[in-house]
Amino acid sequence: MLFNVSYNNKEITRKVDEQVGKPFTLKERWELDGIGSPKLIITETSVEIRNLLILDNNRNTCNVELRPKGIIIRFRSLLETFALVIPYYKLSLYKGEASVYSIYRDHHFIKVESDTKAVQKFFKKIIGYKADNAPTSIEDL
Repeated sequence: MLFNVSYNNKEITRKVDEQVGKPFTLKERWELDGIGSPKLIITETSVEIRNLLILDNNRNTCNVELRPKGIIIRFRSLLETFALVIPYYKLSLYKGEASVYSIYRDHHFIKVESDTKAVQKFFKKIIGYKADNAPTSIEDL
């Protein structure tokens, strides 16, 4: 789900918390060694997100926030902040080309550069946290 999160709207906050859970507490953030990604450079996006990004001439960047039941990808266009909310059961992560990660949710996708060790370490953290907190599948029983 794509939301405009520029303003403090309780209805949008409730929907986001429903999808990916409330933010981690300070203690949990410390234990996880941080929950935010470094600045990620966007290389390619789906049409709906692309239409938002081409409205200004700034460099297209985003960041990812880890939540208990999913991730939130935030990016800016003009003076607005948008969030792509992805629960873990809808999250698909691919490492395609040498230094590009693709993040998918249904028909939305964002491809980002992974040119530094910090970015690669963060995506490994997402994959690990998703695997640790995924519901038990029938094959595991």
